[in-house]
Order: sequence, then C-alpha cells, then structure tokens
Amino acid sequence: MIQIAPSLLSADLFRLQEELEACQRGGADLLHLDVMDGHFVPNLSYGPSFVKAVRAHSSLPLDVHLMLDNPASFIESFAQAGADWISVHLEAGPHPDRLLQQIRAAGCQAGLALNPGTDIEALRWLTPHLDFVLLMSVNPGFGGQAFHKPVLEKIARLIALWKELGVEIPIQVDGGMDANWGPQCTQAGAEILVAGSHLFRQVDLAQAIGALRKACSA
Repeated sequence: MIQIAPSLLSADLFRLQEELEACQRGGADLLHLDVMDGHFVPNLSYGPSFVKAVRAHSSLPLDVHLMLDNPASFIESFAQAGADWISVHLEAGPHPDRLLQQIRAAGCQAGLALNPGTDIEALRWLTPHLDFVLLMSVNPGFGGQAFHKPVLEKIARLIALWKELGVEIPIQVDGGMDANWGPQCTQAGAEILVAGSHLFRQVDLAQAIGALRKACSA
C-alpha cells in the first residue's frame, strides 16, 4: 500500500487548521513535520510546541523528521508532544543505533534518514533497530527543490539489500515529490512518499493528495 505524507513545511501556517482538515479529507496517511535547527541544515523551522499544536487538531499519525546536530537531546520532547514516528539522520552522529533505541524507548516508530550522497551500506548493521528508512531525494533544509534522480537507483539497491538480509522495512522518500517522480519511486520499491510544495500549491489540497496516490498506484 502506498502511503502519502503531506509535508507541513509547505503548509500555510495562517490556515493551518484548514490545511490539516484538507489532509484528513484527502486521505493522507501521515503528516510529515520537518524539524530544522539552523546548524545541521541551513534553515530553522519549528519545535515541540508546534508538533503539540498539530497533535491537538489532527488524528493522523505525526511523522517527525529531526534534522538536528544533537537529536538525542530532543527525542523525548517530540515524543511527548505527540510524535508517532521519529527519524534521525545517519549523518548526525557516530551512534545511530543508540538514537534508534532511544526513539523506540520513547514509544515511537524509529527511522533513519540518509542524505542523497550517503551510501546505504551502513543500514546493513542497523536493521534490528529500524521501523522505516527515509531516503532524501534532495539535500535537506529547504522545500521546493528538484528531485535528485539517482535516488531511484538507491531505492532499488535498498530493496535488494532487504531481500539479501531477509527483512521488510518500509522505504520513505522525501524531496521534490510530484506526480512524475512519485510513480517512479513506488515502482522502484518505495512505500511512503513525502510531498510538500507539489500538494500545498494546488487549489484543492484534498484532491491533490488523492491524485498523487492514484498516479502512484496505477
């Protein structure tokens, strides 16, 4: 089953409740929240209080992507704010297994995010701690970037690795997602698509979510 996760980084925050209701009507499976510290990536976004506010107005699972230099210090805060899924970056530190265990101990699904230039081989040793993998198809930090085509090969290689290891771990793809790249990602083996600008710039957000799902399920 293909899952669609609208990225709230592209939402109109002055109309946030309307945007959340449209995501629900459109059949979104998750809400993706990008947390940026201005150090790990060159941008700032929001913190646990925003996640808490979203949690109060939506019943959809909250998928919190931590783009932080020191994610260990914030995992518990975001879990308490209402996160259901939390992903941290492989590039953020030397002990990703500890971070993944910390996420699970906080009661959340644990994911590891990889930048476009990061090889997947390190995941071979981390599968016991993984509930999902997030492959970035842009360099993280800003919305509206173009999809990085070599990530399609990366998805296929990761599927091959899962088969070799005898595991099935969902692959999420984030960045430059639209009705062109979405179907190519799902054909390569991705199951969860994060889409921001493509969805929120449409006149009818709910309809746009349905259209992306249809394009990826064809």
